[in-house]
Amino acid sequence: MKIATWNVNSIKMRIPHLMEWVKQADPDIVLLQELKTTEDQFPRMAIEELGYNMAIVGQKTYNGVAILSKAPIEIEHTALPGDPSDEQARYVEAVVGTIRVASIYLPNGNPLGTEKFPYKLAWLDRLITHAQSLLALEETVVLGGDFNVCPTDHDVYDPKGFADDALCRPESRARFRALCHLGYTDALRAFHPEIGLYTYWDYQAGRWNRDEGLRIDHLLLSPQAADNLVASNVDRAPRSMDKPSDHTPVWCELSPS
Repeated sequence: MKIATWNVNSIKMRIPHLMEWVKQADPDIVLLQELKTTEDQFPRMAIEELGYNMAIVGQKTYNGVAILSKAPIEIEHTALPGDPSDEQARYVEAVVGTIRVASIYLPNGNPLGTEKFPYKLAWLDRLITHAQSLLALEETVVLGGDFNVCPTDHDVYDPKGFADDALCRPESRARFRALCHLGYTDALRAFHPEIGLYTYWDYQAGRWNRDEGLRIDHLLLSPQAADNLVASNVDRAPRSMDKPSDHTPVWCELSPS
């Protein structure tokens, strides 16, 4: 079972990239973020032609998350529990066979000093609470997506330069650690402890060409999922495509239970 996450930064712009990558990588489940479109404008036909079912939570121009799966999808949540007033399209959770997956697009939180950073921290607090409740189910759970958090200085090319960025602030990192300390495994780090493993490169200032990136896209596994983890990696190829997303896919493979 191959599960991937990818912030596509506009599904309409990146549908050719997605189709090419899916044909090559052949994932069983794909978690998408930053669709930047509504459900009715999502390119369903192209995805169906690839043999995938869909769970979509869209929003015009901003945000948006989806789950694509070769197997049937049973949708559990179309928003992160804990705040009924939050209308931003940032969370979708579903059961696919014996696996529970969630596609997450966590708030960026910048600039500091605005309401965006407290919103990010409150969102993380809600995620921690919900993630803990999922562990009580004792299921195979994969929480994947763009978390907009660099967990440590090893996950950012310029730690000093990003020290006061919302992605690297101690408050953000502490909550990511708390999430992992509940019992979730960072799938990528389980196989790749090396420094300089990135999933995002800004479009500006030649960041991609100089490999000046950030690791902000993650796959977090419940103990039941981690027990079956056999591989994980970053697929850098889509970032070098013409007019790419600024993110690239992260994937893991789970053996049958």
